[in-house]
Amino acid sequence: MDQNNIKKVLEDLIETCRDGQKGYQDAASHVKRPDLKTYFLDLSLERGRYAEELQGELHRLGDPDKKVSGSVAAALHRTWIDTKVAMGGGDKAILDSLEQGEDKAKEAYKKALENSLPENIAQIVRSQAAGVQRSHDKVKNLRDTAEAAA
Repeated sequence: MDQNNIKKVLEDLIETCRDGQKGYQDAASHVKRPDLKTYFLDLSLERGRYAEELQGELHRLGDPDKKVSGSVAAALHRTWIDTKVAMGGGDKAILDSLEQGEDKAKEAYKKALENSLPENIAQIVRSQAAGVQRSHDKVKNLRDTAEAAA
């Protein structure tokens, strides 16, 4: 895989991580349960660390000034969550939206791992993908529990 394609893979994952970071931060500001607020803030910090780790690899590949932020689509998704919450959606609506975001993150990592990345980068991506999978599973479990309680 050539260096430009590797950079593109990293940029896409950084954008995904920034989207997750902002999404979890936004969710934490809306949920009522203190345990969810804490968990979402922890996940926001984790996604920020993932983005910084990937950003470091992008810099090592020769893009020291390149800063990648989140996507417009994710910003619109967060606005939609804000609207649903304002209309009384509550914690379950937030968990539904977060699970959708986690599905997209899982897909982004799966797509990245289909590429022939240098081993050091592939190792980082595999490790982060495992973390995303764990987060997805927990958010899904929390959503299912909220749905059963409703």
